[in-house]
Amino acid sequence: MSASSVLSIVGREHEPAAIDQDHLDRMTLGDRLLECEVLKIFVRQVAMLLERIAGEDRALAAASAHTLLGSARGIGAWRVARAAEWVEHVANRRTDAIALAQAVAELKAASIEVSAAVNMRLVEVARDH
Repeated sequence: MSASSVLSIVGREHEPAAIDQDHLDRMTLGDRLLECEVLKIFVRQVAMLLERIAGEDRALAAASAHTLLGSARGIGAWRVARAAEWVEHVANRRTDAIALAQAVAELKAASIEVSAAVNMRLVEVARDH
């Protein structure tokens, strides 16, 4: 099964794929090399922002989650976008630490899923070029 198939099939029952390939194609104008660069940047950004989000500073966590929300929407990583939006909301509400930890855990899980899909996609594009 190709990586693009993995990106576009349903991951779990009733859940969309890690990355919406149609959306990503529109955003990168179908340019596979541009797509790869955008995906590489996204994966690096996720790692950097997750460190900030997991820190003690709620304002930094909210701001970092907001940045990640926009980036995730840009590539069609809808689960990451929803999770980042929730982290931003929880961090801004100043709710208890448990609620924030749960939101961050969901964001991390979504980010791992997307990173795996990105890595598969990069391998496929490299093989085709």
